Amino acid sequence: MNDLKNSPEIPDEDSVNGDSAFDRRRRIIGAIFGPICAILVWITPIAGLSPEAHKLLAIVTLVALWWITEPVPIPVTSLLGPTLAVVFHVVSVKDAFSAFANPLIFLFMGGFIIAKAMMVNGVDKRIAFGIMSMKWVGDSPRRIFLAIGLACALVSGWVSNTATAAMMFPIALGLLEAIREMMAAKGKTINLNTYKYATGLMLMTAYACSIGGVLTPIGTPPNIIMLGFLSEMSNIHVSFFQWMIWGFVAMVAYFIVAYIVLVRMFPADVKHIDGAADFIRSKKHELGGWNRAQKNTMFGFAVAVILWVTPGFLGMIYGPGSDVLKNYNEIFPESIAAMVGGLLLFFLPVNLKKQKMTLEWKDAVKGIEWGTLVLFGGGLAIGGMMYTTGLSAWVGDQIIALLGGNPSEMAFVAVFCVMALLLSELTSHTAAVNMIGPLAIGAALAAGFSPIPVAVGVALSASLGFMLPVSTPPNAIVYASGYVPITKMIKTGVFIDFIGIALVTIPVVLYLVKLVMGLA
Repeated sequence: MNDLKNSPEIPDEDSVNGDSAFDRRRRIIGAIFGPICAILVWITPIAGLSPEAHKLLAIVTLVALWWITEPVPIPVTSLLGPTLAVVFHVVSVKDAFSAFANPLIFLFMGGFIIAKAMMVNGVDKRIAFGIMSMKWVGDSPRRIFLAIGLACALVSGWVSNTATAAMMFPIALGLLEAIREMMAAKGKTINLNTYKYATGLMLMTAYACSIGGVLTPIGTPPNIIMLGFLSEMSNIHVSFFQWMIWGFVAMVAYFIVAYIVLVRMFPADVKHIDGAADFIRSKKHELGGWNRAQKNTMFGFAVAVILWVTPGFLGMIYGPGSDVLKNYNEIFPESIAAMVGGLLLFFLPVNLKKQKMTLEWKDAVKGIEWGTLVLFGGGLAIGGMMYTTGLSAWVGDQIIALLGGNPSEMAFVAVFCVMALLLSELTSHTAAVNMIGPLAIGAALAAGFSPIPVAVGVALSASLGFMLPVSTPPNAIVYASGYVPITKMIKTGVFIDFIGIALVTIPVVLYLVKLVMGLA
């Protein structure tokens, strides 16, 4: 096996977030028309809105357009919203910025810290190579395809989708290089840029990273954002354990859909990939035995997971209204469980003589996605202000009127799922959920529906951005390989997106979510 010098390099951050001519035009248009549209909303009389809600509608218009067009970084726009709300006397400064101290932000922060420790200490690679080196995988192209997908999905349930894709990308490239060398040894030359299996393996790597994010509340930002909106706007708490029940089912179902579509569209033309098993074994061998840092990391991770899922078991044993469960949740709510698991890593020693701990702050601070936390806080702030000023109720009434005044719950959920999906194809799925989330919950409350199913539906649908390289960083990473024609990504993305919503998202949120939450 060579060092892959003939393969595309792993794209850096700039290539993932590329500045194309379309992006430049989009930013210029947003910079000009965002403020113009906000001013037009402000000066246009709108019946049924209080002065505060009217001003907030203008601010939300600017923020939403700038989230989509990104003339300034998305976290900056997220701070701009509550800042303008204070300047124009919509709410007090305390009310505007209190959302940035929401406990869910610290749940996400703890998750980031644990994920960074897994990456720094190589635990994520151990998990990935451990799955791919299982005996059932061997050198079968279909099983390798499946193993790559499983590794991506399981790791990205706990680690950033982008980081998982960046880690798995060179592994997939190595396997494709093994195929090329095997074919060359048999006197057959293949061009990986036009090789169907190469396209399929790249797409599986990207899609599985996004699919795995739905597993846990911390798997991807849309999940935690919608949980925050439910808490802020309707005082509904969804536990980590409850989310994982439907998150696991949705992840498995999405994965099956993606696997079937990709295997049928991009089949391998060989029954065995000579050298593939040796490549994986060599990579696993390079990791050596489990070291102290890796064991400590797994301990911290296990502590957090145990604390997260314990309430679910206590509820089943003692009942959902028991004093035991209530006392536990007061001591170890999800955010504290995450911080306990994350902070432990700064105290578990690797080398006491050198005062080296499992995780150093300089590494942890790089792993915390501060921009995502700011975006999360800004979205919660705007959602909370929309609720307190009555704007969300007014918008909900308008949406219900557009849907005919008395829509079925299935049609209602489907509309918002498709809205979240289409918007996440064109902009950050985090920004998309920040825009759609308050509207979906407000409309659900206005229509007399429980907001939980539509909130979960929006979060799940936003993770199905599979059609374009700009939809998600994993898509952009594999597209940069040169092995994925844009037409193939669009075609497969359309199939998986809408099959996923029709056969997975809507049934899951209308039946499983309602069953778990006692709404059925």
